[in-house]
Amino acid sequence: MSAASTAESADFRGPLDITRAATVVLDAESTVIGWSPAASELLGYGPSDALGRPLTTFLSVRPAGGTLPAEASGAAGPGPGPPSLIGNEIHVARTRDGRELLVATATCPLPGAAGASGPGTPDRILVAAEVEALLHWESRIALLQGLATQSPVGLAIYDTDLRLSWSNTAYEREMGQPLAAFRGKRAEELYGAGSFVTPGYPHTLAGVMRQVLDTGEPVLDLHFRGQPPSDPGRDHLWSCAYYRLEDAHGHALGVCEDAFDITDRYRVQERLTLLVEAGRRIGTVLDVATTAEEIAEVAVPDFAATVRVDVTRAAVTGETAAVGSPADMTLLRVAERSAPGSGTPDPGLPASGPTETGRPDPYRPGASPTVTDSPDPGRPETGPTGSGPTGSGPTGSGPTGSGPTATARGPGGTNSPGGPRQPYPPVDYPPGSPQNRSLSSGGLVLDEGTLVVPLRTGGGILGLVTFDRGEGSDTSGRTPGPDRATTFDNGEVALADELAARAAVCIDNARRYTRERTASLALQRQLLPHHLPPQSAVETAYRYLPADDVTGVGGDWFDVIPLSGTRVGLVVGDVVGHGLQAAATMGRLRTSVRAFAQLDMAPDELLTRLDDLVGQPAEDRSDACGGAVETYDVTTGATCLYAVYDPVSRRCVMARAGHLPPAIVGPGGEVSFPDLPAGPPLGLGGLPFESMEIDLPVGSLLALFTDGLVEARDHDIGRGLDTLGQVLGDRSASLEELCDRAVSELVPGGTSADDTALLLVRTRALGADRVADWELTAEPVSVGRARELATGQLEAWGLEELVFATQLVVSELVTNAVRYAGGPLGLRLIRDRTLVCEVADTGHTSPHLRHSAADDEGGRGLFIVAQLVQRWGTRYTPTGKTIWTEQALPPAEAG
Repeated sequence: MSAASTAESADFRGPLDITRAATVVLDAESTVIGWSPAASELLGYGPSDALGRPLTTFLSVRPAGGTLPAEASGAAGPGPGPPSLIGNEIHVARTRDGRELLVATATCPLPGAAGASGPGTPDRILVAAEVEALLHWESRIALLQGLATQSPVGLAIYDTDLRLSWSNTAYEREMGQPLAAFRGKRAEELYGAGSFVTPGYPHTLAGVMRQVLDTGEPVLDLHFRGQPPSDPGRDHLWSCAYYRLEDAHGHALGVCEDAFDITDRYRVQERLTLLVEAGRRIGTVLDVATTAEEIAEVAVPDFAATVRVDVTRAAVTGETAAVGSPADMTLLRVAERSAPGSGTPDPGLPASGPTETGRPDPYRPGASPTVTDSPDPGRPETGPTGSGPTGSGPTGSGPTGSGPTATARGPGGTNSPGGPRQPYPPVDYPPGSPQNRSLSSGGLVLDEGTLVVPLRTGGGILGLVTFDRGEGSDTSGRTPGPDRATTFDNGEVALADELAARAAVCIDNARRYTRERTASLALQRQLLPHHLPPQSAVETAYRYLPADDVTGVGGDWFDVIPLSGTRVGLVVGDVVGHGLQAAATMGRLRTSVRAFAQLDMAPDELLTRLDDLVGQPAEDRSDACGGAVETYDVTTGATCLYAVYDPVSRRCVMARAGHLPPAIVGPGGEVSFPDLPAGPPLGLGGLPFESMEIDLPVGSLLALFTDGLVEARDHDIGRGLDTLGQVLGDRSASLEELCDRAVSELVPGGTSADDTALLLVRTRALGADRVADWELTAEPVSVGRARELATGQLEAWGLEELVFATQLVVSELVTNAVRYAGGPLGLRLIRDRTLVCEVADTGHTSPHLRHSAADDEGGRGLFIVAQLVQRWGTRYTPTGKTIWTEQALPPAEAG
């Protein structure tokens, strides 16, 4: 815009103002006796052409359209211009060049003209202007009038002393009183408690206005927060602009303030920000309680003074049948958070409130979060999943210490996802309470300053979220702050519904995850050994650490299997993947290994049978429609290490299927990893498995483990094996201590991305005084000889009570060997936790237990033997087979 246009826009003199309009002086006969330059410019006639001529030469006698409309006749009303103009008339003016103009005219009689009405005597003055110019001026006057009386923008003028000199109607409404009541006051007197929140500018009104007066630079869109006198209960936010007012000579007259209340817009922006923050912070982990705590953290204090989250018991435990059904709508207080200095009575927990000491009770639901450096001695100690007393069980073994206790963010104590929690207190809302009405109706309920929103998903209700603005006094008698709204408007109700909807989806996801994880853990714990029975052949200790909560339950397993002849089978395995399918596969493999081991298979044969079993589902699996199932087979690729230790010969036979070899520590502390032939992982097939036999002196240490122990993201397997060897080399430490050290060194955090299994075995040997063996010929006379030898040995051991039964067993087994197999024969008695009787021959056929008919001459001997012993079976060897039996020792000997 040019300087001329700017000056024209700033000139508010009316078109009929005598200083601007075409002015004509008339006598009593309407003869022109005076002609202004503006008249010459409007009509094109000079003074010499106009003077002495009648007015009708230039203007029509009658108005072209009567009087102007009211909105166009501003000269008769308030505004700039001579106050004595008596009205406007519209005439058609003829210009010198023949054009016709529509002009508005006004006349003003001259004082004293009534007594002198002769020709040539001035009688009145007529002013004229184009109608278009007059209408344009009237619109500008209407604009000023609208800013002063109708505009929602507050306008105020402060003089150079920063005292208010004028304001419009909108400003008066904010002040709650007319202008005369506060004219002359300083800005600090009107908004003393307010301040600017826009960074980079002074915080006070006086500071900003003084800066504008001094520099002349306008300031736009400054945000000012304060409480207007007309609404002292709530903070408002204004967008303000300031610019200096100057006179025609450039001298400062004061500062003009434009202020627009953007409180509603700001609150909408706050709600949007809160919604974005909720999307970022709610549902960060798959844990019901943590998700409930997160919605409380997001909403307090920006949205509500107190937030309580109650979740159904079924949702907390991960159950599905009762979720949202009336059968079990027991609510548990999972999370509660209040802003400092806030708090309202809880209808669901009537006993809640401050303790007698005035401080929140840490054992009461909803107590203020606290951080402690050590576990509370009065409450059960919690820790990461899998931790517990040393040797307490596969899922409870591991490091028994943890770091500082986590912040207690909810009523249940610690908040480690998936870890053990204190029971959440049940809540019972009385009839008529907002919560009870929400449960009954299934919809949200607004009751003054309390808003209850149900957590809905899948047509059911998972719980309730109570938002409380703290209307009235809190539990300590304090009233809410003046800037806090005590109720919820429609926008806030919609926001609360959206927050609850997002939280419900996250809680439902966490519930589903909890259900699957609980099922996986239960399956895994049921399939892993709960405890290892004592063995004469070995001393054992173990640790099992499940994977962390991100990856879920894995498929590592271990087992110690008692075998015939006081031998023991040792196994450790690893299934690919995590979750319920991996745990189920682990249980299937472990059961198969135990079944094959009970058949006294050699390690290489057992792995071969297991490999065949694993390979079958990949060929036979199909869905109900006969099509192939396109799911990843976690069984294929599983690894396993199986070893059999004999305490009599002190030899260990082992084989592996894609698994890491064991660590062996000799009696002197030397550590080695035997070069055990590496078979392929299970299910791949194509290559045979090979066994290796190793002599293990008494006191040797055998360590079986999975790759989760020695492999991590920050180091390779080689480094892990070196660290494990250094730990196991300490011969002075017990097996339990070695387990703890190995886990703390190799899995410092107690959890890893993969399951960790460690089985330590220290070998023992049966003394010569507990084993007796003889070699017999395959002749009938050997039957009596065997009875005599067995009777003599039992008497030497003081087991006379077992003589009769043992004679029958020995007679039957040796007789069968003489009749159906070849010699030489072997007889061995082992006094262990049971009495073991073994008869070896060179045959490869196994006797079978059967019921003999009444006319059968044989077949009853083995049946009688089975009734006299606890267990019996057949063990095949490279030279034949061994039939073995076990008898319980007398109570005195067994103790």
